[in-house]
This record gives sequence, C-alpha cells and structure tokens, in this order.
Amino acid sequence: MTTHQDHRRQEAAKPLRSRAATGAATMFTEYRTFFATAVRNPRMVGAATPTSAAVAATVAQVVPTTGTPVVVELGPGTGSLSNGIRERLPAGARHIGIELGADLAEHLREHKPWMEVIHGNAGDLLSLLDERGIGKVDAVISSIPWSLLPDEEQDHILKQTTEALAPNAAFTALTYLPADRTAGGRRFRVRLAETFDEVLTHTTWRNLPPILHYLCRRPF
Repeated sequence: MTTHQDHRRQEAAKPLRSRAATGAATMFTEYRTFFATAVRNPRMVGAATPTSAAVAATVAQVVPTTGTPVVVELGPGTGSLSNGIRERLPAGARHIGIELGADLAEHLREHKPWMEVIHGNAGDLLSLLDERGIGKVDAVISSIPWSLLPDEEQDHILKQTTEALAPNAAFTALTYLPADRTAGGRRFRVRLAETFDEVLTHTTWRNLPPILHYLCRRPF
C-alpha cells in the first residue's frame, strides 16, 4: 500500500462526526483566506467565491490516472480544485501549484502539503518548471482570471503553456459564464481557437455563478 493510499484509508477510518468537523473547519479557512485576498486584490482572484466540488470533479477528468504524470495548476487559490485533482493522480505523480498570491501560497502549503506549491507568476511557467527538472507536463489546469488580463499577458501565458504541454496533454481553463461575455472573455476565446486545434466547452451549472470550462488539445 502506498503512503497516499494509507492516508486515504486513515481518513476514511475516522469517525464521521470528526471528519465532518474537519471538513467544515477546512472550508471555513479556505473561504476566509479567499475573501481576504479578494478584498485586497480582486484582480488577482477574479472570482466571487471558491469553486464547487462539481467544478473540481469536471476539471479532474483531464488528469491522467496511470504512469507518473506531472499536472500543473495555474492560480490554484485556496485549492478548491486541488482535492479533486489529487484523487485521480496515481502514485509517483507530481502535482504542482503556481500561485501569485503570497497568502494563498502559504495557505496551500499548510492545507495541501502533498502539492508542490510555487509562489510565482504563471508567465514564468517554463523557467519555474526548468528549475525543478521538468521538461513537459501532462495537464495544465488554469483558474487565473483570463478575462481580466490584457492581450499581451494572455498571449504570453498561453505561449508558455503550449510549450510546456507534452504530446496529447490537455489544457483546461475556467471562467465564470458571465465573464465569457465580456470583451476580455471574448478575446480569450478567440485566442484559444487560434492556439489549439481542439477547443471543447462545458458548463457546470452547479456553481454560483456557473462555470464555463475550456478543454484544449494539440496546440498549433
């Protein structure tokens, strides 16, 4: 039995009341950290609330379940997607989170100790991976507020992402459905179509507000 599996078994063995109390405390901490960051810098978060478990389950579908994949989260925030991703990752996988907010990065290190947390900018993706001996990754999952980014920053981060993707790897980005209707959201949609051969969309309605997922493969 792997260490990861043993941890899951120990968690399952805890009394239901104890697990519920732990889960409630963790959720409260995530919301408190999230809102504190959002108040100080709403542009950094670009969201009204942390995303739901339904969103995390949809995102996790791009995560490989075999081999030793490397999965990168851009802007994981409080880690509301991270548990769903972790559940699918096989033993020996690497789960890397690149978070711009210092408080959020510290929160992740404390509450998601199994994640390799990097306090850094998604625009430095290739150099951050190179520093850790990583050439290519098997999935990039982005929660950064694309619709709020200027054109040149969208272009730069997308270029870094496509160069980091292994063949057949997936890039998925999330945006609130209303944000997709903004000028920045429309620009991002056009850029994805110009960057990837395959761009699929899916809406998760069980979130407030609903989340639009972009799933992209085969960069040009």
